[in-house]
Amino acid sequence: MKQDGRYANESNYDGGCIMNVIVMAGTSDSVRIIEKLRDFKDIEIFATTTTRYGAELAKSAGAHDVISHGLRDEEIVDLINKKNIDLLVDATHPFAVEATKNALKSVHKTGIKYFRFERPQIIVPESEFVHEVQSFEDAASKVIELTDKSVSINRKIMHLAGVSTIHYLTEVMESERIIARVIPSVFSIKKCLEMDLPGENIIAMQGTFSKEFNKALMEEYNVSLIVTKESGESGGTPSKIEAAIELGIPIIIVVRPEVLELENETVFNDIDDICDEIMFFRHVL
Repeated sequence: MKQDGRYANESNYDGGCIMNVIVMAGTSDSVRIIEKLRDFKDIEIFATTTTRYGAELAKSAGAHDVISHGLRDEEIVDLINKKNIDLLVDATHPFAVEATKNALKSVHKTGIKYFRFERPQIIVPESEFVHEVQSFEDAASKVIELTDKSVSINRKIMHLAGVSTIHYLTEVMESERIIARVIPSVFSIKKCLEMDLPGENIIAMQGTFSKEFNKALMEEYNVSLIVTKESGESGGTPSKIEAAIELGIPIIIVVRPEVLELENETVFNDIDDICDEIMFFRHVL
């Protein structure tokens, strides 16, 4: 904590001390955390994301400063020292394993406090249409297993697992057969085009969509198979699964990777709980 002459409002008055917090962002969860912290004038929020789009969301949520590219652990250490950081809140995606590992390395090197927010896992329903796999390599293999490569090109594979994993499919099948729903950013659309996905196969949308909306989209694009990942309820996974099952479409789900390094760390699955703990830490620091 540092003293710089600024004061919190009466409800948060803390003698003018400012707690500096890094929020590793890029998820809807991180946006909610930043929104809850922004009203406390004695908390300075520095957000890191890997994309400009994520940076815009973090800035709009109330982050005071944002870095919009991935950071190695040494770079996080430099940021911690430069900004006199007291706490690192890791709210990255459950599949952003390297980001979490880099965060852990940096806090162990600097000795600052670390809180991890991880959205709750869902219970994947048992169904003949649901296929759980351990990795995206396994997902690509399962796609080949479940589809006949000679099937009409009008039968499509819908990819609902983020632009960074589409290449696992393009390596084993024609790009023309892949329908990709990605966030509406220049980076994501450009990546799709670089992988030779036709423009009409790129669905640029942001949000958690209903079962009915997902069903309509799957039917509109004549989808015969879906690839997604277990991103929790806030990632819209349940509605994707329910839509696929009701339509009788096989859905391949990549399960979350396990980060063994988190075993002895403080991990939260509830937004209010982690924000309460941040407030407690602010007062005892």
